[in-house]
Amino acid sequence: LEAAVLQRIPMEEFFSTPAAQYVLPILGEVPPGEPPDPKKCSPREYLEFYIFPVVLPGLAALLQKAEKEKCFEGKRTPFIPSDFLTEWLYNNNPKRKDESFTELFSIPFVKDWLKDHPRPPIPLSLLLSEEEASILIQSFWRGYRVRCDSEIQELRQWQKKLRDERHITEVVKRFWTKQEAKGKL
Repeated sequence: LEAAVLQRIPMEEFFSTPAAQYVLPILGEVPPGEPPDPKKCSPREYLEFYIFPVVLPGLAALLQKAEKEKCFEGKRTPFIPSDFLTEWLYNNNPKRKDESFTELFSIPFVKDWLKDHPRPPIPLSLLLSEEEASILIQSFWRGYRVRCDSEIQELRQWQKKLRDERHITEVVKRFWTKQEAKGKL
């Protein structure tokens, strides 16, 4: 993977003749010569001198991490590429050379964004391993099978009747009200 990413890609194979003059730079390589003024240079020069040397290594790291997380093997995965790339680019910013590593949710602009746009929780199906998921499914199934047993059904009906006759929920509420009143004195 690294060898393929680090090689120059001849664009003439993929595009018409005008686009064939462009060749992707090697990862992390800054073009030779003095960097142009970022406010006066052409878009191509800006990309070659200021964007590609930072973004391309980040994309290579993203691909390696995605491969390690087995993202290419299934349809669903808990790995979020945009989160990884945001964290990587923030921590590898040349302006932050001497600063320590910062986790994604500790990055200031990420904190601000998540205050206004909270993200939904990751589904449990993505967080559990296959073994953990199978244990949960098996325990649910065993519980269901036990609850279907006629003796268990009879016991549950008796408990329900007892709760209704003795007004257990009201008794519990009164008990906790008394306990709270004792705690306030």
